[in-house]
Amino acid sequence: MNIELEALSARHPAARAGAAAALQDLDLRIAEGEQVAIIGPSGAGKTTLMQIMACALPPAAGTVTLAGQAPWSLPRRTLQRLRGRLFLAPQVPPLPPRQRVVTAVLAGRLPAMGLLTSLRSLFYPVDIPAAHEALERFDLSEKLFERVDRLSGGERQRVGLARALLSPARLWLVDEPLSALDPTRSRQALGTLVATAQERGVTLVATLHQVDMALSHFPRIVGLRDGRLVFDLPAAQVGRDRLERLYAQHEHELRGDAPLPPEAPPAAGPAPVVMHCR
Repeated sequence: MNIELEALSARHPAARAGAAAALQDLDLRIAEGEQVAIIGPSGAGKTTLMQIMACALPPAAGTVTLAGQAPWSLPRRTLQRLRGRLFLAPQVPPLPPRQRVVTAVLAGRLPAMGLLTSLRSLFYPVDIPAAHEALERFDLSEKLFERVDRLSGGERQRVGLARALLSPARLWLVDEPLSALDPTRSRQALGTLVATAQERGVTLVATLHQVDMALSHFPRIVGLRDGRLVFDLPAAQVGRDRLERLYAQHEHELRGDAPLPPEAPPAAGPAPVVMHCR
Protein backbone atom coordinates (compact mmCIF):
# COMPACT_ATOMS: atom_id res chain seq x y z
CA MET A 1 0.00 0.00 0.00
CA ASN A 2 1.39 3.40 -0.94
CA ILE A 3 1.13 6.56 1.21
CA GLU A 4 1.06 10.19 0.09
CA LEU A 5 1.05 13.12 2.53
CA GLU A 6 1.01 16.62 1.10
CA ALA A 7 1.34 19.93 3.01
CA LEU A 8 0.20 18.01 6.08
CA SER A 9 -0.33 19.63 9.45
CA ALA A 10 -1.74 17.85 12.50
CA ARG A 11 -2.30 18.40 16.20
CA HIS A 12 -1.94 15.80 18.90
CA PRO A 13 -5.36 15.13 20.49
CA ALA A 14 -3.99 15.95 23.96
CA ALA A 15 -2.27 19.19 22.90
CA ARG A 16 -3.08 22.37 24.82
CA ALA A 17 -5.02 25.10 23.06
CA GLY A 18 -2.62 27.35 21.22
CA ALA A 19 0.19 24.78 21.20
CA ALA A 20 2.19 24.42 18.01
CA ALA A 21 1.06 21.74 15.59
CA ALA A 22 2.75 18.38 16.10
CA LEU A 23 3.29 18.12 12.33
CA GLN A 24 3.77 21.13 10.10
CA ASP A 25 3.65 21.39 6.30
CA LEU A 26 4.89 17.83 5.83
CA ASP A 27 5.34 16.23 2.41
CA LEU A 28 6.07 12.49 2.35
CA ARG A 29 5.59 9.71 -0.18
CA ILE A 30 6.13 6.02 0.52
CA ALA A 31 5.80 3.50 -2.27
CA GLU A 32 4.08 0.15 -1.98
CA GLY A 33 6.42 -2.47 -0.54
CA GLU A 34 8.95 -0.02 0.94
CA GLN A 35 10.44 -0.37 4.42
CA VAL A 36 10.99 3.02 6.09
CA ALA A 37 12.24 4.00 9.55
CA ILE A 38 11.25 7.34 11.09
CA ILE A 39 13.68 8.78 13.64
CA GLY A 40 13.99 12.01 15.60
CA PRO A 41 14.12 13.34 19.16
CA SER A 42 11.20 13.14 21.58
CA GLY A 43 8.45 15.54 20.58
CA ALA A 44 9.39 15.39 16.91
CA GLY A 45 5.88 14.22 15.92
CA LYS A 46 6.68 10.57 15.16
CA THR A 47 3.69 9.05 16.96
CA THR A 48 1.32 11.69 15.59
CA LEU A 49 2.55 10.84 12.09
CA MET A 50 1.79 7.16 12.71
CA GLN A 51 -1.73 8.04 13.88
CA ILE A 52 -2.28 10.06 10.71
CA MET A 53 -1.15 7.16 8.51
CA ALA A 54 -3.34 4.79 10.54
CA CYS A 55 -6.41 6.98 9.99
CA ALA A 56 -6.76 7.34 13.75
CA LEU A 57 -6.31 11.11 13.57
CA PRO A 58 -7.57 13.47 10.84
CA PRO A 59 -5.17 16.15 9.57
CA ALA A 60 -5.67 19.78 10.55
CA ALA A 61 -4.55 20.79 7.05
CA GLY A 62 -3.20 19.16 3.91
CA THR A 63 -4.08 15.82 2.36
CA VAL A 64 -3.64 12.14 3.20
CA THR A 65 -3.91 9.48 0.50
CA LEU A 66 -3.63 5.73 1.11
CA ALA A 67 -3.74 3.31 -1.80
CA GLY A 68 -5.14 6.12 -3.95
CA GLN A 69 -7.97 6.92 -1.50
CA ALA A 70 -8.51 9.93 0.74
CA PRO A 71 -9.60 8.21 3.98
CA TRP A 72 -11.46 11.09 5.58
CA SER A 73 -13.66 11.64 2.53
CA LEU A 74 -14.80 8.00 2.36
CA PRO A 75 -18.16 6.67 3.55
CA ARG A 76 -17.88 4.98 6.94
CA ARG A 77 -18.19 1.44 5.59
CA THR A 78 -15.55 2.05 2.92
CA LEU A 79 -13.24 3.59 5.52
CA GLN A 80 -13.62 0.50 7.69
CA ARG A 81 -12.66 -1.72 4.75
CA LEU A 82 -9.57 0.43 4.17
CA ARG A 83 -8.66 0.17 7.85
CA GLY A 84 -8.89 -3.60 7.54
CA ARG A 85 -5.95 -3.43 5.12
CA LEU A 86 -3.76 -1.75 7.75
CA PHE A 87 -2.03 -3.02 10.88
CA LEU A 88 -1.01 -0.66 13.68
CA ALA A 89 1.26 -1.92 16.46
CA PRO A 90 1.40 0.74 19.20
CA GLN A 91 4.29 0.92 21.66
CA VAL A 92 2.09 -0.66 24.36
CA PRO A 93 -0.05 -3.37 22.70
CA PRO A 94 -3.71 -3.28 23.83
CA LEU A 95 -3.81 -6.91 24.95
CA PRO A 96 -6.59 -7.99 27.36
CA PRO A 97 -4.74 -9.18 30.49
CA ARG A 98 -6.71 -12.40 31.00
CA GLN A 99 -6.53 -13.41 27.35
CA ARG A 100 -4.38 -16.33 26.23
CA VAL A 101 -1.44 -15.51 23.98
CA VAL A 102 -2.73 -17.77 21.21
CA THR A 103 -5.98 -15.79 21.08
CA ALA A 104 -4.16 -12.46 21.18
CA VAL A 105 -1.97 -13.43 18.22
CA LEU A 106 -4.84 -14.83 16.16
CA ALA A 107 -6.63 -11.49 16.64
CA GLY A 108 -4.36 -10.26 13.86
CA ARG A 109 -6.65 -12.14 11.48
CA LEU A 110 -9.86 -10.49 12.68
CA PRO A 111 -10.22 -8.16 9.64
CA ALA A 112 -10.42 -11.27 7.42
CA MET A 113 -12.77 -13.24 9.69
CA GLY A 114 -16.54 -13.25 9.68
CA LEU A 115 -18.39 -12.43 12.89
CA LEU A 116 -19.20 -16.03 13.82
CA THR A 117 -15.65 -17.24 13.16
CA SER A 118 -14.14 -14.42 15.20
CA LEU A 119 -16.46 -15.16 18.13
CA ARG A 120 -15.74 -18.89 17.98
CA SER A 121 -12.01 -18.21 17.93
CA LEU A 122 -12.27 -16.51 21.33
CA PHE A 123 -13.11 -19.89 22.86
CA TYR A 124 -11.66 -22.35 20.34
CA PRO A 125 -8.65 -20.81 18.49
CA VAL A 126 -9.10 -21.43 14.80
CA ASP A 127 -5.47 -21.96 13.72
CA ILE A 128 -3.16 -22.82 16.61
CA PRO A 129 -0.26 -23.92 14.33
CA ALA A 130 -0.23 -20.51 12.62
CA ALA A 131 -0.08 -18.72 15.98
CA HIS A 132 2.70 -21.04 17.13
CA GLU A 133 4.72 -20.35 13.96
CA ALA A 134 4.32 -16.58 14.30
CA LEU A 135 5.41 -16.66 17.94
CA GLU A 136 8.36 -18.90 17.04
CA ARG A 137 9.66 -16.16 14.73
CA PHE A 138 9.95 -13.96 17.84
CA ASP A 139 11.27 -16.77 20.08
CA LEU A 140 8.02 -16.93 22.07
CA SER A 141 6.46 -20.23 21.03
CA GLU A 142 6.64 -21.61 24.60
CA LYS A 143 4.22 -18.85 25.68
CA LEU A 144 1.47 -20.00 23.30
CA PHE A 145 -1.09 -20.82 26.01
CA GLU A 146 0.20 -18.41 28.66
CA ARG A 147 -2.05 -15.64 29.95
CA VAL A 148 -1.10 -12.15 28.77
CA ASP A 149 -0.92 -10.75 32.31
CA ARG A 150 1.86 -13.23 33.09
CA LEU A 151 4.14 -11.88 30.37
CA SER A 152 6.90 -9.34 30.78
CA GLY A 153 6.67 -5.99 28.99
CA GLY A 154 9.09 -7.16 26.29
CA GLU A 155 7.15 -10.37 25.76
CA ARG A 156 3.93 -8.39 25.34
CA GLN A 157 5.61 -6.21 22.74
CA ARG A 158 6.71 -9.29 20.81
CA VAL A 159 3.20 -10.78 20.99
CA GLY A 160 1.91 -7.52 19.50
CA LEU A 161 4.43 -7.81 16.67
CA ALA A 162 3.60 -11.49 16.06
CA ARG A 163 0.05 -10.39 15.26
CA ALA A 164 1.37 -8.61 12.18
CA LEU A 165 2.57 -11.90 10.68
CA LEU A 166 -1.03 -13.20 10.69
CA SER A 167 -2.65 -9.98 9.57
CA PRO A 168 -4.01 -9.62 6.02
CA ALA A 169 -2.84 -5.97 6.08
CA ARG A 170 -0.77 -4.48 3.26
CA LEU A 171 0.60 -1.71 5.47
CA TRP A 172 2.32 -2.32 8.82
CA LEU A 173 2.69 0.71 11.09
CA VAL A 174 4.92 -0.09 14.05
CA ASP A 175 5.41 2.56 16.74
CA GLU A 176 8.51 2.22 18.96
CA PRO A 177 8.52 -1.60 18.94
CA LEU A 178 11.81 -2.00 20.84
CA SER A 179 11.29 0.10 23.98
CA ALA A 180 11.13 -2.96 26.29
CA LEU A 181 13.56 -5.20 24.39
CA ASP A 182 17.27 -5.82 24.91
CA PRO A 183 19.64 -5.41 21.93
CA THR A 184 19.54 -9.10 20.98
CA ARG A 185 15.74 -9.27 21.01
CA SER A 186 15.61 -5.93 19.19
CA ARG A 187 17.72 -7.21 16.32
CA GLN A 188 15.65 -10.40 16.12
CA ALA A 189 12.33 -8.52 16.13
CA LEU A 190 13.35 -5.96 13.50
CA GLY A 191 15.01 -8.59 11.33
CA THR A 192 11.82 -10.67 11.37
CA LEU A 193 9.55 -7.71 10.56
CA VAL A 194 11.70 -6.34 7.73
CA ALA A 195 12.40 -9.73 6.15
CA THR A 196 8.73 -10.77 6.26
CA ALA A 197 7.57 -7.44 4.84
CA GLN A 198 10.05 -7.77 1.99
CA GLU A 199 8.97 -11.36 1.27
CA ARG A 200 5.29 -10.40 1.13
CA GLY A 201 5.66 -6.99 -0.53
CA VAL A 202 4.10 -5.31 2.51
CA THR A 203 4.78 -1.65 3.22
CA LEU A 204 6.46 -1.26 6.62
CA VAL A 205 6.82 2.04 8.48
CA ALA A 206 8.42 2.03 11.93
CA THR A 207 9.26 4.80 14.38
CA LEU A 208 12.42 4.12 16.36
CA HIS A 209 14.45 5.74 19.13
CA GLN A 210 17.28 3.28 18.47
CA VAL A 211 19.10 5.02 15.62
CA ASP A 212 21.66 2.26 15.16
CA MET A 213 18.87 -0.30 14.69
CA ALA A 214 17.13 1.93 12.16
CA LEU A 215 20.30 2.35 10.12
CA SER A 216 21.20 -1.33 10.15
CA HIS A 217 17.75 -2.72 9.24
CA PHE A 218 15.97 -0.16 7.05
CA PRO A 219 17.02 0.99 3.57
CA ARG A 220 15.33 4.39 3.93
CA ILE A 221 15.43 6.80 6.87
CA VAL A 222 13.15 9.78 7.50
CA GLY A 223 14.32 12.33 10.08
CA LEU A 224 11.74 14.48 11.92
CA ARG A 225 12.31 17.37 14.30
CA ASP A 226 9.76 19.79 15.74
CA GLY A 227 7.08 18.40 13.43
CA ARG A 228 9.04 19.06 10.25
CA LEU A 229 10.81 16.83 7.77
CA VAL A 230 14.57 17.32 8.17
CA PHE A 231 15.78 14.66 5.75
CA ASP A 232 14.54 11.69 3.73
CA LEU A 233 17.51 9.61 2.58
CA PRO A 234 18.89 6.13 1.95
CA ALA A 235 20.39 4.79 5.17
CA ALA A 236 23.89 4.85 3.66
CA GLN A 237 23.69 8.65 3.36
CA VAL A 238 22.68 9.27 6.97
CA GLY A 239 26.03 10.01 8.63
CA ARG A 240 27.26 11.28 11.98
CA ASP A 241 27.04 15.01 11.24
CA ARG A 242 23.47 14.74 9.97
CA LEU A 243 22.39 12.79 13.06
CA GLU A 244 24.08 15.22 15.42
CA ARG A 245 22.18 18.09 13.84
CA LEU A 246 18.89 16.17 14.02
CA TYR A 247 19.41 15.40 17.73
CA ALA A 248 21.03 18.70 18.72
CA GLN A 249 20.25 19.38 22.41
CA HIS A 250 18.83 15.82 22.60
CA GLU A 251 22.14 13.96 22.23
CA HIS A 252 21.26 11.61 25.10
CA GLU A 253 18.59 10.07 22.87
CA LEU A 254 21.12 8.70 20.44
CA ARG A 255 21.14 5.06 21.44
CA GLY A 256 23.51 4.25 24.35
CA ASP A 257 27.16 4.02 23.45
CA ALA A 258 26.52 2.67 19.95
CA PRO A 259 29.00 4.32 17.55
CA LEU A 260 27.55 6.66 14.97
CA PRO A 261 28.30 5.92 11.31
CA PRO A 262 31.02 7.89 9.52
CA GLU A 263 29.86 10.96 7.70
CA ALA A 264 28.79 10.09 4.15
CA PRO A 265 30.16 12.22 1.30
CA PRO A 266 27.67 14.78 0.04
CA ALA A 267 25.32 13.45 -2.61
CA ALA A 268 25.58 14.81 -6.10
CA GLY A 269 22.00 16.03 -5.88
CA PRO A 270 18.85 15.52 -3.85
CA ALA A 271 17.88 11.89 -3.64
CA PRO A 272 14.64 11.12 -5.46
CA VAL A 273 11.79 10.38 -3.06
CA VAL A 274 9.59 7.56 -4.15
CA MET A 275 6.92 7.61 -3.03
CA HIS A 276 -3.62 0.76 8.75
CA CYS A 277 -5.71 2.47 9.00
CA ARG A 278 -7.03 1.49 12.27
